[in-house]
Amino acid sequence: MKKLLLLFTLILGVSVATNAQTKPAEFKFDKELNDFGKIPVNKAATVEFKFVNTGDQPLIISKVETTCGCTVPEYTQIPVKKGESGSIKVTYNPTGAAMPFSKAITITSNAKTTTKVLYIKGETVAAPTK
Repeated sequence: MKKLLLLFTLILGVSVATNAQTKPAEFKFDKELNDFGKIPVNKAATVEFKFVNTGDQPLIISKVETTCGCTVPEYTQIPVKKGESGSIKVTYNPTGAAMPFSKAITITSNAKTTTKVLYIKGETVAAPTK
């Protein structure tokens, strides 16, 4: 009976140790905030947030949401393997009055941190007159 219990404990310990060594997918962004500075009203501004998967599992982005329709995201649609990189490109289309802006881009994925938020900010200014 002791041998059976010892064997069971050994098998359980090995399986736990094997699973503990595998890290889930995880983002490592080069930056998480972009300041556009001053941009003219009605002139789009684009930034690309680049990331690397630092986990062991493939990173899958399921959706990217923005706080308004004036901010349009494009992102890597295929799974990003360990050590590989992907990107999230965000285009901001300012309309209306000149004023400061701050927008959040929410990423949902299978990463260890399932929800990640990136930010863009800046100030729209009146377009120069000719």
